[in-house]
Amino acid sequence: MLSRLPVSALCRSKTPLKGPLGSVALLVALALVIGELPSSQRARSLQPASLRGGPTADAALPLISLPPTGRIQAEQQAFGSAGPGIYRITPERRALLNTIRFAEGTWTNGRGDGYRMLYGGGRFSDMARHPDFVVTNGYSSAAAGAYQFLPATWNEAAHRLRLPDFQPASQDQAALYLMEKRGALARFDRQGFSHDVLALLAQEWASLPTLQGASFYGQPVKGMEELRRFYSKDLARQRIKTV
Repeated sequence: MLSRLPVSALCRSKTPLKGPLGSVALLVALALVIGELPSSQRARSLQPASLRGGPTADAALPLISLPPTGRIQAEQQAFGSAGPGIYRITPERRALLNTIRFAEGTWTNGRGDGYRMLYGGGRFSDMARHPDFVVTNGYSSAAAGAYQFLPATWNEAAHRLRLPDFQPASQDQAALYLMEKRGALARFDRQGFSHDVLALLAQEWASLPTLQGASFYGQPVKGMEELRRFYSKDLARQRIKTV
């Protein structure tokens, strides 16, 4: 096991190494320094998927950690992997995903074009990658897709899950990853659709209500009862599909 040296010790060598050996030593030192950083500093792209921008948006964001590798492995073992990503989509999870789309304004009566939606309601055509196209409509935002991913948020999820494109299946997986990251997915699997689950998701999607019924980011939200009715109706549809 390598001992953990303070950064000052790594940079204070009295006999600097030169040539190939010096390069190796420098790489080892950098790895050790990075290893000392807390996960909140290593993890980036903490901006919520649907936050519409604004000059002080980043300051309001809570620091969070990535889902532990063990949790991801447990998900694989319990549910397997169907298509891109690692999360199985049960009828309940599908209904929750659709409820988020409903809140975000990308539901479009269940049509697939919601997965091609830009912030402000426009559409894009290339599903090979996040469009990363800034739209100004009150705010300026590059949010896109069914779950209105910001480019940095999408890039983190795509890298973590090794998603190959921006197709609907990949977007669904990324949304489930964000639920897991916020601590909402396991709670939802245990207790179903609830105020507590929505409050956790409200930190990621500005259109969802907190326990107080308001947006975590001061933006318009759907009401809890309206969302519950949509979820219940959609869950019934999803369960019929699996019979």
